[in-house]
Amino acid sequence: MEKTKYLMMVKKHKPKEPVIYNAIIAFLVGGLMGILGEFLINVYAYFFNLPTSLASIFMIVTLIFLGCFLTCLGFFDKWVHQFRCGLIIPITGFAHAMQSAALEYRKEGLVMGIGSNMFKLTGSVIIYGVVSAYTFGIIRYLIFGG
Repeated sequence: MEKTKYLMMVKKHKPKEPVIYNAIIAFLVGGLMGILGEFLINVYAYFFNLPTSLASIFMIVTLIFLGCFLTCLGFFDKWVHQFRCGLIIPITGFAHAMQSAALEYRKEGLVMGIGSNMFKLTGSVIIYGVVSAYTFGIIRYLIFGG
């Protein structure tokens, strides 16, 4: 079979992705994650009498912990499948990616299993994040000066 005919057949039978529905769900769930983050900042600032900058750090640590904990319990995979980018984009998605890789390779040991495989997915996020931050920092410096 020719390649173009095959691609046309695949395109014809490929299930349609509900893009608008996914965007609305991601927007709502991502908004709820933002509300949860702000709630945690206010709780930490009020009850522990912390400045907002320090309460923000505690909020991030709490969300990372919740993402890892819920991944260990098996809930987060189901939620990510259902809510997609609403949970993947925030820091909880990064925590989930690292934790699920660590759980998957834990039987191979600490070094060859967890240590060498935990950053398979998240390593690219770190690399491109650092490279883009460096690039935009240089551009900002050249445009606006020191």
